[in-house]
Amino acid sequence: MYHNIARAPRNLRRWRSLYVSPGAFARQMWLLARWGYTGLSMNDAMPYLRGERHGRIAVITLDDGYVDNLESALPILQRHGFTATCYVVSGGIGRCNSWDAEKLGIEKPLMNAAQLRAWHDGGMEVGAHTRSHPRLTQCSDAQLRDEIAGSKTELEDQLGAPVTQFCYPYGDMDDRVAAFTQASGYAAATTTQRGRATAGMDLWRLPRVQVARHHVLPQFAMRAFTDYENRRHEHRRRASVHG
Repeated sequence: MYHNIARAPRNLRRWRSLYVSPGAFARQMWLLARWGYTGLSMNDAMPYLRGERHGRIAVITLDDGYVDNLESALPILQRHGFTATCYVVSGGIGRCNSWDAEKLGIEKPLMNAAQLRAWHDGGMEVGAHTRSHPRLTQCSDAQLRDEIAGSKTELEDQLGAPVTQFCYPYGDMDDRVAAFTQASGYAAATTTQRGRATAGMDLWRLPRVQVARHHVLPQFAMRAFTDYENRRHEHRRRASVHG
């Protein structure tokens, strides 16, 4: 799970972890390839997640739809023959990160329609990330339909291609939200729960491994190639139960 593929601005004081430099991203993709992994988009990974195919794959996802994904991540992914999914806030196309710009104190440009098509034409996938990046568990049924199904429709209109993957903003979801997502025609959805996805998991509650700015290559390897993230998630779950 990535967000920005860029150097963190010097004046940024909060959530610098959301930035991974192009150099670090390039080294991480190189390591995946060196260890025999193929980087795949969510759509390309579906046969593996359903247990129909087996192999060394790493599903690469980028949240929100920032311009730096196109400018910095795309050429690196293409160099290795990888694909990836960028989850786009459809109401923010050509705008900025309105949902957290005030907290961050910085506006980060989002891809416009032409840039989204360039990402798609470059062999990458566009997934949906709602229309306005709300906390979905706080939405009414009508709002859920607008945010989840509406985002799919808007993106498909822009791309002229199916949009089959969804990502819950902030990882905020419950049974009702998952049911709306499935009913809206998505094939799968990702959360922010820590862990590596495996075949047979609930396709609308898939965990991910967050890659942060401060993760050096050995830390990336530990998270990507071992059960570290699964163990950390289980440790936190047990602590919350007993806390």
